[in-house]
Amino acid sequence: MSNSTAEMIGLEGFSTNFTGIGGRLKSRISDFRVEEMSTSLAMNNKGRFTLARITLTNWETNRFINKLAKILHIPRKRIFFAGTKDKRAITKQLFVIDAPAHKVSQVELKDVEIEVLGRTNHKIGFGNHKGNRFTIIVRGCAHPDGSPMQPEEAEQQVTSIRDELAKKLGENTFANWIGPQRFGSGRPVTAEVGRHVISGNWKDAVMTYLAMEGEAESEEAAAVRKKIRENGISDDLLEDIPQWMGFERSIIQHLLSKPNDYLGAFKTLPNNLQLMTVHALQSVVFNKSLQSRIDSGIALSTPVPGDLVAHVQQGGQMDAKEFFKVEERTLPRISRNCQMKRLCVTGPLPGTEIKTSFGESGEIESNVIKQMGLDDSSWTIEDIPRLTTKGTRRPLVAEFDEFSFESVTIASQESLGETWINGPKEGDRWHPDGACIKFRFTLGSGTYATTLLREFMQSPINHMG
Repeated sequence: MSNSTAEMIGLEGFSTNFTGIGGRLKSRISDFRVEEMSTSLAMNNKGRFTLARITLTNWETNRFINKLAKILHIPRKRIFFAGTKDKRAITKQLFVIDAPAHKVSQVELKDVEIEVLGRTNHKIGFGNHKGNRFTIIVRGCAHPDGSPMQPEEAEQQVTSIRDELAKKLGENTFANWIGPQRFGSGRPVTAEVGRHVISGNWKDAVMTYLAMEGEAESEEAAAVRKKIRENGISDDLLEDIPQWMGFERSIIQHLLSKPNDYLGAFKTLPNNLQLMTVHALQSVVFNKSLQSRIDSGIALSTPVPGDLVAHVQQGGQMDAKEFFKVEERTLPRISRNCQMKRLCVTGPLPGTEIKTSFGESGEIESNVIKQMGLDDSSWTIEDIPRLTTKGTRRPLVAEFDEFSFESVTIASQESLGETWINGPKEGDRWHPDGACIKFRFTLGSGTYATTLLREFMQSPINHMG
């Protein structure tokens, strides 16, 4: 993703004035490890569902669920999970599966480890997701001019940035940007589709999903998308399209059997992916509002009159049921509670009911929505009512915990893939002889490891995955 892409998704600025350590994420799949932290489920030997802990290596969550459902001969909606994870990573999380335990344990898929834990009568969902534990290696740390950074230099830069984040935002606190994976791996298509979804323009929604160009896609995917842009939908696409582009294949098959039924074609996408298009558009509004607030010099952790704040529940999650307007008379009390992390300042994820705050921060949010051309949107989706969102707010800052970092040895080039062997390109900020730093930390649900590491790296967005 280039700087233009960073601008498109609202990920341009940083919270500190340091230059960061540069480098790349996910040089090897094993460099990015995620272990989900979920609330416990009550076990029952006679329960309807199978509870399994599943470790995935380089699997996109939706694609894995589709494959698992097919093997078990069940609809994908009978597989429940707490949250989607990064694809190019090793991830460990719980799944609740409406299938016999012995059938689940017999599933064999490449780069998939399934540990059946027992039976339960409880489904699992986003409400069960407490957070994630990360172990991530940043490789090839480099100075802004591209020269390699030594381990002691990188460690000092990380320490300085952490101290500055604590000074500006609070101890173990960072700006709560929404990470690049929310917008599409390889191409930030999700929010662009969402823009057409909320306006009910299903043809543009479908054709954007199929044909929008991406900067970090494989050659075969890029060739298919170019062919669609130039020639539209045709039978020979089914011969050209890679097997792993299953969602695109389903859309094309639908349009071949029912030309011009773009609403039906969009509905072939999994329900959670349909909803993600709307959420991604909301996320761009949030990111751009957060950046505009920083550019305006208004603190993120400390409220100003007109802000909307929310209670922070035990465990660090925001209570999204009610938001309180900050007024001059309540400012001192609310400021103290924000400092004690009982309340948090929020930014917009707009919808039918909740849009912007008030005062100076409200003007910032309203200007972002206007600049994005969304000021006249009702956010009501009549053709698919379940995609209509009331909107909500999101904390402007988030906490990280159990944070540590250390230098590790430089790996052999052969183990790091083609990108590493080809070396840095113009505009890159990594060097094969640069230091490698291993980070460990935990984050609450809904926060992104990439946006925390982005504060320390300050690399181009295309170095993040």
